Amino acid sequence: MASFGGQICKLAGLYTRSGLTVRGSFANVSQFRMFSSESDDILQLRYLEGDDKGIAVIGMNRPKAMNSFSRQMAQKIEDVLEAVKYDKDVRVVILRSLAPGVFSAGADLKERAVMQEKEVAPFVAKGRRMMTDFQELPMPVIAALDGVAAGGGMELALACDFRVSADDARMGLTECRLGIIPGGGGTQRLARTVGPGKAKELIFTGRLILGQEAARIGLVNYSVPQNETKDAAYQRSLGLAREILPNGPIGVKMAKLAINKGSEVDLNSGLAFEGACYAQTIPTKDRMEALIAFREKRKPVFKGE
Repeated sequence: MASFGGQICKLAGLYTRSGLTVRGSFANVSQFRMFSSESDDILQLRYLEGDDKGIAVIGMNRPKAMNSFSRQMAQKIEDVLEAVKYDKDVRVVILRSLAPGVFSAGADLKERAVMQEKEVAPFVAKGRRMMTDFQELPMPVIAALDGVAAGGGMELALACDFRVSADDARMGLTECRLGIIPGGGGTQRLARTVGPGKAKELIFTGRLILGQEAARIGLVNYSVPQNETKDAAYQRSLGLAREILPNGPIGVKMAKLAINKGSEVDLNSGLAFEGACYAQTIPTKDRMEALIAFREKRKPVFKGE
């Protein structure tokens, strides 16, 4: 696979540099547009096109530091989230790594080691907000784990709607090994995902588990055998995104909101959230399009209106 930032990519017989709009084949995807602010960008956003139009791919690309979260990386993630959040053409987001063998190692410990004590708590709080911003994106977000996801990297994956891993990917919350606790929402999201007992076991021990075990306990939705190009989890995530893509985007967004809000409250309150979200779909053109398409025996064409 052609690399991104700082490299010249060969795409369907064309050469281009990052920062330019590109049209051509790429990694089994028909077309894409790539936007990058600098030649050696550590975070890249691609908008797929052709049959995959509506899928946005966020790629972490800091291989020498195992995609750890430096101040610069955290700021770039926030910038990308702002761009995606308000883009009505984006229906599904995939978060992946462009660095082979790693999703993210979490906090940049070299940077953290030189921080003054008074700087640590505000930085961690900013990271916690970043994870919540991922969770609150209106469209579904899929984390593709083709390599190790440790500490804050695992917390970032937990903030996504679901996760797909390669069988050989290792993952876990390792902060107790460093004398601290997960500070980016890990204690809360892991417990809500696998249950308090299993979450305590994984956090107290700092254990890293493989993809197949993660699938068994419900930490990831799917674990797949790794392929020769080391992007099996990404390819499976792309398949899931393609399943979501044809569905009504307003309905998908309202379903996500209802599930996210309802899962935090009692059943009656959750049902009230569901009713409020359903009400948002009633006056839409998409709902009418689905009814007309059913009558005409064709597939609906949703526009998010």
